[in-house]
Amino acid sequence: MRITEAAKRLGTTPRMLRYREALGLLPRSRSGQTAQRQYDDRDLAAVQLALDLERRYDVTPAALAFALRALAEPSVAADIRNLGYRTGRLTAPPTQSQIDRDRALRWLGRSGVLPPKPR
Repeated sequence: MRITEAAKRLGTTPRMLRYREALGLLPRSRSGQTAQRQYDDRDLAAVQLALDLERRYDVTPAALAFALRALAEPSVAADIRNLGYRTGRLTAPPTQSQIDRDRALRWLGRSGVLPPKPR
């Protein structure tokens, strides 16, 4: 189907569909280099999911596109994780020594909390 019909079905505008496509929120066109893109059920389902996510999480199409990039590109995800640690929104992952200590305590049948040291 053409863009005007696809937009009408989704309750949006052709301009917004083109914008979402430019952001990478639609599957790549399988029709090659034709003059006009044809939208199919797969395209409509992807746009509908994006619209639902934008509403549910109150984000813009650009923010959603960046989230996809962060999921797809490990270097971007690492940079965002680093920011999360620095801002306190994420806790740093446990060190290998902490993992080994917790494993040893579980093996001994104890919880991960050690008793206080005597003074």
